[in-house]
Amino acid sequence: MAREIGTTWKTPVLLAPVRYLRGFVRRSPSRAAVLIFFVAAGLFTLLLKLPIASADGRSAPLEDAVFTATSAVTVTGLTTVDTATQWTFFGQVVILLAIQAGGLGIVTVALLLMQAVTRHLGVQGRVFAQQNMGGASQIGEVGRLLRTVVVTTLTIEAVLVLLLAPRFVMREEHWWEGLWSALFYGVSAFNNAGFVIHEGGLTPFEGDLWILVPIMLGVFVGSFGFPVFLTLIMHKWHRRKWNLHAKLTLATTTILLAAGAIAWGVLEWGNEHTVGHLNPAEKAFHALFASVMMRSGGFALTDTNESTPITLLVSDALMFVGGGSASTAGGIKVATLAVLFLGIVAEARGDRHVIAARRRIPDGTLRLAISVTFLGATLVLASTALVMTVSNAPLDRILFEVISAFATCGLSVGLSAELEPFGKYVLSMLMLAGRIGPISLAAALALRQRNRLYTLPEERPIIG
Repeated sequence: MAREIGTTWKTPVLLAPVRYLRGFVRRSPSRAAVLIFFVAAGLFTLLLKLPIASADGRSAPLEDAVFTATSAVTVTGLTTVDTATQWTFFGQVVILLAIQAGGLGIVTVALLLMQAVTRHLGVQGRVFAQQNMGGASQIGEVGRLLRTVVVTTLTIEAVLVLLLAPRFVMREEHWWEGLWSALFYGVSAFNNAGFVIHEGGLTPFEGDLWILVPIMLGVFVGSFGFPVFLTLIMHKWHRRKWNLHAKLTLATTTILLAAGAIAWGVLEWGNEHTVGHLNPAEKAFHALFASVMMRSGGFALTDTNESTPITLLVSDALMFVGGGSASTAGGIKVATLAVLFLGIVAEARGDRHVIAARRRIPDGTLRLAISVTFLGATLVLASTALVMTVSNAPLDRILFEVISAFATCGLSVGLSAELEPFGKYVLSMLMLAGRIGPISLAAALALRQRNRLYTLPEERPIIG
């Protein structure tokens, strides 16, 4: 009898927080995403504030701890202090855990938001969202998707660590330092974080393809996004079975990779401050490496501040686009760019519908792509204006740093370290907004979709 009584009152008490959180996510997935990332950033800020995390044994300045924690959780890679000299081994472990939590958390939040969205869209909407995720055989099978995501992440990271470990062990003074470097860079690369734990970043490894190639491949693969991974897991290389999202993401990513490499190589070919003194083969590799990193990776072999102004402008554009949806890459996402471009082509041809790979893209998807792009541009514009109030740096440097923060890229012209605390807090908030914004906006707009039972007369305003 006592056991029955205990069961009747304990179970509701234990399940109450779970039910509340579940209801909170369903009612407002956008707020849930914001809360998750803010709590994570706050937790890792407290850990980095501990004296044991700083090399000098003193508590790090609040603005630097906030900035570093936020940059790690949002897998950005921007820093206001040198990671190699400011943070102890404990501090670097905290950063690595923040990167891993942020990388998995981004996808987890995306899946939770997808679940919240699909429960409000009806059967047809659920199937559509499920197909976009490359998903499960049964509607609502988010748990299985999440397990697949975790296993895929850890597997790819393990492969990268195994590829990097032998070379780092050879280069480092002690074998355990080599293993730690391999682990850190493997996780940082796949999560598109861009953090480095060596003075001078990756510059000491310039020309060492055994280190640079795995890092580059890790960043490139990590930018695809898990919807693409799930599609490839299910259908392998049978391209006809891929969904439209996978086709658009892979095609657009390949085009941007080639275009970025050509543009960077041409613009920097004769720049003696970057690659002008290298031979043609080395210049070509630098261009390819830079093209991969400009869209989200954040690693750099040259001093970005020494690049030509037009190179910075091209980098701005590529960073703003970013990587694949539901990936650790930032930006407005390559699928968004693809949909916008296809919409322009359809309008130029006079087509009534947007068509790609023998599929018709819904008008709502085009409107959503426009909304995400406009939100990103607005965030960049407002943040640039705020940073300009506390910095006398040229506009091109400020704009580059701001877009890098919004797109969670991590490339820097050194402005983050020069800013006053207010400017650092602005960029910290922008990194969170850039990470959360597109995901939560998409979910919020999808949840607000409704069907009107009537139509209104059509009238077109003058455009252009």
